[in-house]
Amino acid sequence: MADENKILGEERRNMILTWLKDAEKPLSGKILAEKTNVSRQVIVQDVSLLKAKGEPIVATARGYVYFTENGQTAKFTRTIVVNHRLEDTALELNTLVDHGVKVKNVMVEHPIYGDLTGSLMIKSRMDVDAFLHKLKQTEASLLSRLTDGVHLHAIEADTEEQLDKACQVLRVEGILLES
Repeated sequence: MADENKILGEERRNMILTWLKDAEKPLSGKILAEKTNVSRQVIVQDVSLLKAKGEPIVATARGYVYFTENGQTAKFTRTIVVNHRLEDTALELNTLVDHGVKVKNVMVEHPIYGDLTGSLMIKSRMDVDAFLHKLKQTEASLLSRLTDGVHLHAIEADTEEQLDKACQVLRVEGILLES
């Protein structure tokens, strides 16, 4: 496409916002860049500007997600403390999603920076696989590496029972830390 087909500034950001709100799955920066005929870096800047305006956009391993309840019934949430080896990451995440639990984020306490949080928004085995693939592909480190495996997750499910059952399995596996 020629430069005259670029969608500019505020119009582009409004379109991105609409697409994200309507999307049933995450939209990658590459897809948004192709749709608007701009570079992926321009999309990253646009999303940052939208976030600065208070739009609840979350970047995940699979793309951008507009975070909203969409009129759904109230969810049950919990923060859990876990500790495991890198090799047990798939076990931890699959245990949670197999019980209908969404893993919203990961948090660690850093001695210099304080609380560090990374958005995950993992809710299916497909999301777990994509996360693990991206981890391997990029050779990035998990945040939990900073704390010898100890980290927290904000999790959410439709029922308290789903959270309880997932936590019970993590407890049996020796992954869940409790006082």
